[in-house]
Amino acid sequence: MKRILITGAGSYIGTHIEAYLLRFPERYETNTLPMQSHTPDEYDFHGADAVIHVAAIVHRKETKDSQPLYDAVNRDLAVAVAEKAKREGVKQFVFFSTMAVYGMTEGTINRETALNPKTQYARSKLSAERRIAALSDDTFFVSILRPPMVFGPGAKGNPARLERLAKKLPFCPDFENRRSMVSIETLCGAVEALLDVPRAGVFFPQEPKPLATRELIERAMREQGRTPKRSKLLNPAIRVLRKCTSAGKKAFGDLVYEDLTELPLPNGEETR
Repeated sequence: MKRILITGAGSYIGTHIEAYLLRFPERYETNTLPMQSHTPDEYDFHGADAVIHVAAIVHRKETKDSQPLYDAVNRDLAVAVAEKAKREGVKQFVFFSTMAVYGMTEGTINRETALNPKTQYARSKLSAERRIAALSDDTFFVSILRPPMVFGPGAKGNPARLERLAKKLPFCPDFENRRSMVSIETLCGAVEALLDVPRAGVFFPQEPKPLATRELIERAMREQGRTPKRSKLLNPAIRVLRKCTSAGKKAFGDLVYEDLTELPLPNGEETR
């Protein structure tokens, strides 16, 4: 049996990972550690096989003065947890990063795409990636995940906005676009696979093929007890929003991981 520690009590991803692993009580002993108002030194990592670090600031409005807070939580706390895990004999550290480290709202991300974070959140995550990756060795495997948009019951961010939109729309926009996404179930399965066969690297959990935004709207309508009916009536307005606004690009643009499953750990100069 493997002992798994998850940092970030109450987080969307952490809560679902814990529930997923609890399905296999013969394989995993799972504990979740609150990080808010706590420090890593308050916990004992001895005897743990893996630490899954999901604690982070996300889905919060950024201001000109908020970068230090993002760095303190998303970078410094993550690095402190990783250093403690290595010091106390943990064999694997799973760090949740983000697709946003590429800084793209539209386009194709492949092995040649440069890392170019544009937001405080993404900059703090990439900075943490590089510092944590430097800790990896033959006895301490660092596994970094860069998931695209995560959807599922209760998901926050864009899925939550699309769910609110679905409540207001009389029909589902019949608009075709392609976005790499990952359901919370698929994401938990990817974590399970890494726990079973620990290895160092950067990983890109996603659904087998890109989805259209309308598929999430249809899903939300069905969850609301409605029968989705498609219409192209709003397509001209969607095209304008997609062309002229960042919100439109995020909601209805094309953004996909292409031929990406695993990469070596990041290195090089730290992004500030």
